[in-house]
Amino acid sequence: MRSFATLLQVELKLNIRNMNMVIFAVLMPLAVMIVLGVIYGTDAASAGADYTFMEQSFGALCTISICAGGLMGLPLVVSEYRERRILKRFRVTPVSPLKLLAVELVIYVIYCLVSLVTLAVSAALVWHVRMDGSWLAFAGSWALTVVSTLSIGMMVGGVASNTKSASVIASMLYFPMLVFSGATLPLEVMPALMQKVVGVFPLTQGIQLMKATFLGAGETGAMTAVPVMVIVTIICTAVAVKFFRWE
Repeated sequence: MRSFATLLQVELKLNIRNMNMVIFAVLMPLAVMIVLGVIYGTDAASAGADYTFMEQSFGALCTISICAGGLMGLPLVVSEYRERRILKRFRVTPVSPLKLLAVELVIYVIYCLVSLVTLAVSAALVWHVRMDGSWLAFAGSWALTVVSTLSIGMMVGGVASNTKSASVIASMLYFPMLVFSGATLPLEVMPALMQKVVGVFPLTQGIQLMKATFLGAGETGAMTAVPVMVIVTIICTAVAVKFFRWE
């Protein structure tokens, strides 16, 4: 545990100095929230709705950091460490490369958690956002979304031949999901056909589940969202384990 904690501390410092995840996983979600808050304030989400637009959008805002860390940050750092032969060197040390990969996973979970807390405090203090659902159910939906997204990132970083390939694949996943899953552009304003198309994204399912648990909408969408994200996690993890490149 001591070696894990030491490695986590070192890797987290290096990651923070890079500033990419600080910007895209922490500051960007907050910036999007501020923009939406300035535009919509405490207005109702729709005519007759008993919740505000900001309350409806809270779950989606939380996934911006999840998307940045899981689909862009993690694949690139894993592929970079392989290309620089860092993973190979760790195989001949007491600290295994698996421990290094576990540390990287924890780092991106920390970023997502910091973003979640920042958004929750800001939304409550400035726009009086309140949760009508269960915090436990929302936390479960958030955790499932994080795990499924990180599994995709680990698969991409594990099987890509080099950093350039990982960057291309990660970009092809990151930008469509960021824009069309409902993370930045609300799903409700999209045409019905587009909503059905983007429904295949696991991040879309995660957003809908988080929205339902936050607003207290019961099991709305859970019967679809949970199996989709669980299946994605199992498939991506299996592919990453079987085809992972150490060097």
